[in-house]
Amino acid sequence: MTEPLVHAVDLTKRFDDFTAVDTVSFDVSPGEVFGFLGPNGAGKSSTMKMIGAVSPVTEGTLTVFGLDPEADGAQIRARLGSVPQENLLDTELTVFENLFIYGRYFDLPKTVIKERIDELLAFAHLEDRRDDLVEPLSGGMKRRLTIARALINQPDLILLDEPTTGLDPQARHALWDRLYRLKQQGVTLIVTTHYMDEAEQLCDRLVVMDNGKIVAEGSPRNLIERFATRDVVELRFPVGMQVDEQELDGLAKRVEMLPDRTLLYTDSADQTLVNITERPLDIESTIVRRSTLEDVFLRLTGRSLID
Repeated sequence: MTEPLVHAVDLTKRFDDFTAVDTVSFDVSPGEVFGFLGPNGAGKSSTMKMIGAVSPVTEGTLTVFGLDPEADGAQIRARLGSVPQENLLDTELTVFENLFIYGRYFDLPKTVIKERIDELLAFAHLEDRRDDLVEPLSGGMKRRLTIARALINQPDLILLDEPTTGLDPQARHALWDRLYRLKQQGVTLIVTTHYMDEAEQLCDRLVVMDNGKIVAEGSPRNLIERFATRDVVELRFPVGMQVDEQELDGLAKRVEMLPDRTLLYTDSADQTLVNITERPLDIESTIVRRSTLEDVFLRLTGRSLID
């Protein structure tokens, strides 16, 4: 058995009377993409900061590369690559200068840094931006540069905190492509996100966090199979029409009444549609789809907004 790169048992983080991370346990294996999925305030970023050896553990056990973040923080950080939520680039310097200065933080020789910069610019598809100032770059370019910067020390583990927040769909998919290439090279990634499609695209395994606790763990497909039905039938009724949930009894395993539509969770959409036609329901439109990780997420964490 390969030893986990990250090992946590009853990991807890408190800020005065507030418990941000509440006795969570998990392992991250070498070469996998591991995800923390959860709403804002769920404890994802606080967990990442403890793994990154920049925030002390309040209680519990945490090892990274078999080392103690409190006693061996410098050794751990030397082997990490970090992509924070904010890019934190020096916008008044060029792309090359941002990478070069960051490489010097790790005491890398100048010749080595320059060689790696050439490789990283190609990886991030920024070769033609080498001597450009960072300020006018697009959001997607800045994000790719931030990831390239995190690779300058050839890390064994990369922490990515909500890597595609604020990017348009094209930039997000370009970034996923770069991260998938890292995965193919055997790099271990830990990702926090609240984008369901991102978690499904990137993660081999993930945990769903809510209110500082882990409420579910598994692969995206495994979580869908455990916490959702195969199909979802979405019904929309005419505006102003009130539908009693009892009128939908027996149509599905679970019924969820929302202000704009009604969701029927079923293992056979075909049979559910047949049964619906036998009811005197005034339906405006019907949509049939497969269950997704978003259905799992909303079932486990609820639909209430968290500020």
